[in-house]
Amino acid sequence: MVEQGGKRIAGSVIRLHPEDNVVIAIVEISQGEAIASEGLTAQEPVAAGHKLAVQAIAKGEAIRKYNTVIGFAANDIAPGSSVHNHNVVFRDLDRDYAYASEYKPTEFLPEAERATFQGIVRDDGRVATRNFIGICSTVNCSATVVRKIAEWFTPERLADYPNVDGVVAFSHPLGCGCEMTGEAMDQLRRTIAGFASHVNLAATLIVGLGCERNQVSDLLQAHNLKPGPRLRTFTMQEVGGTRKTIEAGVAAVKELLPAANRVSRTTVPVSHLIVGLECGGSDGFSSITANPALGAAVDILVRHGGTAILSETPEVYGAEHTLTRRAVSVAVGKKLIERIRWWKDVYSVGRDVQINGVVSPGNQVGGLANILEKSLGSAMKGGTGPLMEVYRYAEKVEAKGLVFMDTPGYDPPSVTGQIAGGATLIAFTTGRGSMFGSKPSPCLKLATNSAMFRRLEEDMDINCGEILDGKKSVEEMGQAIFELMLATASGEKSKSELLGLGDNEFAIWDIGIMG
Repeated sequence: MVEQGGKRIAGSVIRLHPEDNVVIAIVEISQGEAIASEGLTAQEPVAAGHKLAVQAIAKGEAIRKYNTVIGFAANDIAPGSSVHNHNVVFRDLDRDYAYASEYKPTEFLPEAERATFQGIVRDDGRVATRNFIGICSTVNCSATVVRKIAEWFTPERLADYPNVDGVVAFSHPLGCGCEMTGEAMDQLRRTIAGFASHVNLAATLIVGLGCERNQVSDLLQAHNLKPGPRLRTFTMQEVGGTRKTIEAGVAAVKELLPAANRVSRTTVPVSHLIVGLECGGSDGFSSITANPALGAAVDILVRHGGTAILSETPEVYGAEHTLTRRAVSVAVGKKLIERIRWWKDVYSVGRDVQINGVVSPGNQVGGLANILEKSLGSAMKGGTGPLMEVYRYAEKVEAKGLVFMDTPGYDPPSVTGQIAGGATLIAFTTGRGSMFGSKPSPCLKLATNSAMFRRLEEDMDINCGEILDGKKSVEEMGQAIFELMLATASGEKSKSELLGLGDNEFAIWDIGIMG
C-alpha cells in the first residue's frame, strides 16, 4: 500500500479521502474480483479510471470524491458496483463563495534564489520564448492570402535565418456578418491585436480584404497599434487582388527576416514567464496525477515570480468556490462569479453543454460522470496560491501570480485566448491523449497515465502517470514539470513542435450573432 498526500493506493484501487464513498480503479477490474483493501467484491466490471462504490449508497444520497459532492445516486447503489453517469444524477448546488476569506499572500523566494531561463529580450523589455513572424487576417476573406504568404516560407527558404522559428498564419472564419460594435467585435479585435503584438512575434503583417466589418484601420485604432518596422498592413482591394497581395506579403516578410534573425537568448528571471494552463480529453486520473502535479509546478512558478493563467470557465464550475476563497480581494472573487453567471445565463436552458453537467464522450469514457467531477480536477491545475486577478477572453494579462481568464472549455479557442492575453508557454494535461500544439507559444503535453503515455509518446512531453505507478510524488512531478517549462522556454522543442503542430489551432471564440 502506498500513501501519497492523503491518498491511499492499495492493490487495484485508490482511495482519495477517508470520507469518500467511492474509490478509483487503477486498472481494469473484473466482475467478482476481490478488493481486499476495501473488504468488498466487484459486482460488475469497472474500467481503469472509473469509480467503484465502497458502501451502500441510497437513492438521492450524495456521491463523494475527494470528500466533495460530485453528484447524487440515481438509484440504490450496492457496494462493489460501478458508479458512473448511468447511476449518477447531476444537480446544481449552493456554494459558499466566502470571498477572500482564505487569502494568503505568496511567499516569494529571495530574488537571488529565483530560477532563470534563456529568453529573447525585445527592445521594449518584454521577453519571448520563441521568435516567429506572424501573418494575421482581419476577416475570413483574407484567410487564403495569409496562409499562402506563410506557406511560401518553407524550411529550405528559411535556412539562412536560423534564429527565426518560422512564418505562421493566423486565419479565422470571422470578421464580417456580425455587429459592427459590441462584445463580439471587441473580442475579435482584442484577440487579433493580442497576437499581432505578441512578444513571440518578431514582426507581423495584418491583411484585410477592404470591405469587411472588421476594418484594418478600426482594429489598429481600437488597440493603439501603429504600422512600423514590426507591423505592416495590407488591404487586398487596394493592393490589387489575391495574387498581388500574396506577392507583396512575401516581399515584406523577406525584408523583415534579417532583423528578425538578429536575436540571441540571454539569461532572464522566470518572472518574465507567463504559462497558460489547459486540460483536454480528461480521465479519472486527471485529478490524481497530471492536474495536481501541474498545480504543484504552478505554485513553484508563482513563488519564483512567474504568472499562470487558469481558464475554461465551464470547467471550474462546481469548484469555483475554491478559487473565490483564495482571491486577493472580494472584488476579484466577484469577477469570477460574474463570468460563471454569464455562462449560466447564456447556456443554462435546454442545452446539453458542460456547464449543465454533460461532459464530452471522451471524458465519459475516461471515467468522469459530469462537470462537477471534471471541474474538481480541472481547478487543481492552478495550484494552491492566491487568485490575483480575473480577465475577460484575450485581455492582456498584467498581474503576477495565478490569474483566471474567461474562456470556453474547448481547447483551441481557450489556448488562443491565453496566448492573445500574453501566454508565452502552454502546459496542457490530458488523460485521453489530446493531439494539440500551438504557435507562437510552445505547448507541453502532460499525460495522466502511463499506458496512454507509452501509446502516444510521440505527442506527450511528460508522464505524470509515474505518480500512480509509485515512482514519483506529486511534489516531485511538479518540480519536473517546472524544470521542463524552463527548458522549453529556453528553446528546447516540445513534442508538438517536433511534429509541426500549431498552424491550424488558432481559433477565436465566436460569440457573435451572424446576420
